[in-house]
Amino acid sequence: MELRRTLGLADVTLFFVVAGSNLQWVATAAAAGPSSLVVWVLGCLAMFVPLSVCVVYLTSRHPDEGGMYVWSKRAFGPFAGFFTGWTYWASNLPYFPALLYFAAGNALFVGGGSGGALGLSPWYFIGVSLFGLTLATVVNVLGLDVGKWLNNVGAASRWIVTLLLIGIGILAWWKFGPATPVTAQTIRPGFAIKDVIFWSVIAFAWTGPEAISFMGGEIRNPRRSIPYGLAMAAPAIAVIYVLGTAAVMAALPSHDVNASSGVMQAIAAIAARIGWSVVTPVAAVLVAVSCLGSCGAWLGAVARIPFVAGIDRYLPPVFGRMHPRWGSPVAALLTQAGIAAVFIFLGQGGSSVKGAYDILVSSTVLITMLPFMLLFASAIKLDAEPPPPGAVRIPGGRWTIAVFALVGLATTVVAAVLAVFPADDDPDKVLSVLKIFGLTALVVGSGAAVYLAGRRRQTVTE
Repeated sequence: MELRRTLGLADVTLFFVVAGSNLQWVATAAAAGPSSLVVWVLGCLAMFVPLSVCVVYLTSRHPDEGGMYVWSKRAFGPFAGFFTGWTYWASNLPYFPALLYFAAGNALFVGGGSGGALGLSPWYFIGVSLFGLTLATVVNVLGLDVGKWLNNVGAASRWIVTLLLIGIGILAWWKFGPATPVTAQTIRPGFAIKDVIFWSVIAFAWTGPEAISFMGGEIRNPRRSIPYGLAMAAPAIAVIYVLGTAAVMAALPSHDVNASSGVMQAIAAIAARIGWSVVTPVAAVLVAVSCLGSCGAWLGAVARIPFVAGIDRYLPPVFGRMHPRWGSPVAALLTQAGIAAVFIFLGQGGSSVKGAYDILVSSTVLITMLPFMLLFASAIKLDAEPPPPGAVRIPGGRWTIAVFALVGLATTVVAAVLAVFPADDDPDKVLSVLKIFGLTALVVGSGAAVYLAGRRRQTVTE
């Protein structure tokens, strides 16, 4: 079946915004204190810039459906391609619950408060997460013609609520003074364990430019739309992260910021002080919708990985088929939604709500960094090939690609190591580490088993 070129430049730009940013990282950074502002900038230089350069370069040369899967396969062979696709796809399974837990925590402010006992109920978070996962799956099953609107509305909601947050922060600074003092001492990054663990989260937060490449076959003129869309989205992403974090700290002392609901904490606190309480439920809805947009964007993008694996016959042929009417990989979407639902319950088992959230985030960071190692290595390897007509020329040529790829590779390795360390306030650090390693081992081991089964299936049919 021929793929439909559904996404235009505006859709691609909004996709980058909703997939390349998330307000949950703004809250996490604000809770870390003023030094997070410096870490944001360093993370941008160490991860976002190298990743963007490599993605633009690789996409312009190989704008195929499957993105990283295709690049690694071309550079290092079938197993590398499958491993890259599998680990990237699987890393999103714990990410969906973490994202939807964040949406649930902020949705509590729709009633004007933090939810009281409901905010401590695991069943509330599980229920909201399952609802969000179902909605994102349904719109993607109906095809990108429908699914892209959830992405676009989510991106617009994120931008609007960020502007509202920044306005609240400026107002709080002007009327009451900064709640979190920013001085030469507090802005200096620390090197304690909790500080360096935080760096891995920031490195992960700056990923996202690679996601659109999985749908390269469904973008109109991808060689043009992807670099232009990323160039337009990058300033918006930076504003969301850096100025959003500064605004939260202007409204609240950093030690009082809840990493899972800090954005709404800040808005609600200042809105109540100045008598604008009506702003709080509106902002809560915008935050929740923006999270649903992210969930829809990532769910749709990564479903293209098992679709390509199905075409290559590493997965059953049903995964390699698009729905004849909707043009969506239905089998891949339903399968990953079902597995993500299981992860919602696995992350919660034996943990508090906060503990489950931390475990899901750490597992996501660790698993995600594995395919990025191969992405950066692929950029170096494929640079030896002659460029096709229409490929984007990177200033500096091979040296530029090599330098940025090596910087990105080093950042990825360090972030993967740091992601394993549990939070300082984790009541059972050993259990948390075991869960992180257990989820990672489950992903890698199951991927190896699926690959071997696929190879046997190929041998039988040849």
